[in-house]
Amino acid sequence: MDTQSPWLDDGQQDLWQALLTVVIALPAALDRQLQRDAGISNFEYGVLARLSMADEATMRLSDLARVCDSTQPRLSKAMDRFEARGWVARRPDPGDGRYTLAALTDAGRQKLVESAPGHVAQVKRLVFDPLSAAQRRHLETALTRIAATVRQELEGG
Repeated sequence: MDTQSPWLDDGQQDLWQALLTVVIALPAALDRQLQRDAGISNFEYGVLARLSMADEATMRLSDLARVCDSTQPRLSKAMDRFEARGWVARRPDPGDGRYTLAALTDAGRQKLVESAPGHVAQVKRLVFDPLSAAQRRHLETALTRIAATVRQELEGG
């Protein structure tokens, strides 16, 4: 293969188009299911889920934004909505007042518990069910490598 070519070869183009479909259409399909069944977006579900997995269901907002692949302004808007609904509580970080902590409330945990079954079923149907166990392992290896490269690029190289 000519690594100097400025163009994708046919195989690369096919893979790239399939990846674009997954990257663009999968979140839209997950959004549609979550909006219909739970009244929240896929992004909002992801934020609640990540927060629920943290120690004491509490994280610094800057860390939460990073693990959710979000900008600070986008996360801040979600936190405003979550606080208004009673799903999170924000407070200064007692260890370093320059940071703000977000803590999942009981109501937020309940929202996540109610939203999870439909979301998980949709994820399984769209992502896992079409693949064999071997294909899932290969996909995990490939996506982990791509994700690390992308994160490194976003962090400045």
